[in-house]
Amino acid sequence: MALHLVTGGAGFIGSHVTERLLSEGHDVRVVDDFSTGRQENLEFAPPASDPWGRLEVVPGDITDEATARRAVSGVEIVLHQAAIPSVPRSVSDPLASHEANATGTLRLLLAAREAGVRRFVYASSSSVYGDSPTLPKREAMPSEPLSPYAISKLSAELYARAFTRIYGLATVGLRYFNVFGPRQDPASEYAAVVPNFIMAIARGRRPTIYGDGTQTRDFTYVSNAVDANLAAARCGDAAVGGTYNVACGERVSLLELVARINALFGAALEPILAAPRPGDVKHSLADISLAAESLDYRPAIGLDEGLARTAAWFRKKL
Repeated sequence: MALHLVTGGAGFIGSHVTERLLSEGHDVRVVDDFSTGRQENLEFAPPASDPWGRLEVVPGDITDEATARRAVSGVEIVLHQAAIPSVPRSVSDPLASHEANATGTLRLLLAAREAGVRRFVYASSSSVYGDSPTLPKREAMPSEPLSPYAISKLSAELYARAFTRIYGLATVGLRYFNVFGPRQDPASEYAAVVPNFIMAIARGRRPTIYGDGTQTRDFTYVSNAVDANLAAARCGDAAVGGTYNVACGERVSLLELVARINALFGAALEPILAAPRPGDVKHSLADISLAAESLDYRPAIGLDEGLARTAAWFRKKL
């Protein structure tokens, strides 16, 4: 089995990628500075009957050259999830977002090129599309980033594309659309809406929506994002150098999202409407046909099933 590196592997999406790889019998190295990732996210229970790979954890920051080189040593496939993933946080501290997301990716690309890594899969974001009214979002559309976070992710995409064209490093990018699921942190000041809404409603509190609630998102259960990562790691050479939408291809308003979560808890809590946040886009919807064609990506878990699984996980945390 090939050695896989998962950067940010103790984080929300990264830990799910790590768990899936281990369950398939792969050896996995995780590098994480634990600024947002948590050790408890790596406390998996190996299946009794399935093969289970070995896990190595390297504490450290990929913006550090020595850490990046150590992380990729002997690695065949990189799955780069490390980032500061918040638009509001990037507005408050744009330099930190740039360092983690753009500089960190460049540092890792350099180390991967020198180490002879075979495939470099990296996480980008739907935020690179900006607030264009054109829906659905297709990969060939112009990028119009509204926030420092979106700019940092677009910078990482451009670096990866250049490393494929100039150095022959096989990169594949994934533009995530509002990924949610177990292990997502609802306590952060910058928490994503799904865990935020679930925990508020589970505790009998009215959830807060920034804006009028009619804004729409293409919510994507985390196992779909894991599927996309593994598909990108294994796809043919024709897909290399591309960037692909990872979503369900359906959109729902935040008001509807609140209603669906209320239904899961037998509640009827009306949201509190607050002022919109700078950098947020109004509407988001993905065209996933290119990912289906190039990566054979097809979302297996829809919104309602994903919400039910996520709510069940958070109930255990109450």
